[in-house]
Amino acid sequence: MFLFVDRMIEELDQSLRVLTGAVSAHRDLRFPESDLELNDEQKKLSAKFMRVNHAGEVCAQALYLGQAAVEKKPDIKVELTQSAREELDHLVWTQQRIEELGGRTSMLNPLFYGASFAIGALAGLFGTQASLGFLQETERQVESHLSDHLDRLPVEDMRSRAIISQMKEDERCHADRAQRLGANALPKPVSVLMGLMSKIMTRTTFIV
Repeated sequence: MFLFVDRMIEELDQSLRVLTGAVSAHRDLRFPESDLELNDEQKKLSAKFMRVNHAGEVCAQALYLGQAAVEKKPDIKVELTQSAREELDHLVWTQQRIEELGGRTSMLNPLFYGASFAIGALAGLFGTQASLGFLQETERQVESHLSDHLDRLPVEDMRSRAIISQMKEDERCHADRAQRLGANALPKPVSVLMGLMSKIMTRTTFIV
């Protein structure tokens, strides 16, 4: 009983840290520093893309922690926790970039976090291989939309582009890690539904 309560307190504390931005990156990457060539419209556009990516990282934190909360295999739990740690860097980088561009994070982040944690825990209840399959498909879809962002960001915004490029590489590694650990491919209808939900979230966050 006490172990369960401690776990819930730990999850609540982490969720508050994620949603309030009270987190630190574990990697200190060197990104291009100059924004001198960006005009106001370009900064506004870049800030919207980074808001979408920040919301995606809020979801990623919740998904990983939700899966880890119900995972029974200690080695898999460690892998999930490590991936969440790496995703935390993305959260910090996107938040910092939004602030630099004069933008704001999404007002829907608390809703996204709660829903994503529940989805992650639900996926985990279907077993390790199914949970890893869900994780792999999620990372592949995130990698795809990051590629789209790179195509649509202002060419002059080298700082945002460098951040997204590193994120894209990390997502590919996470998908490969899930496959290496024994992920089962998801049924096609599930993948399509996930893609549809991702598009709805992305378009909503771009505005809100």
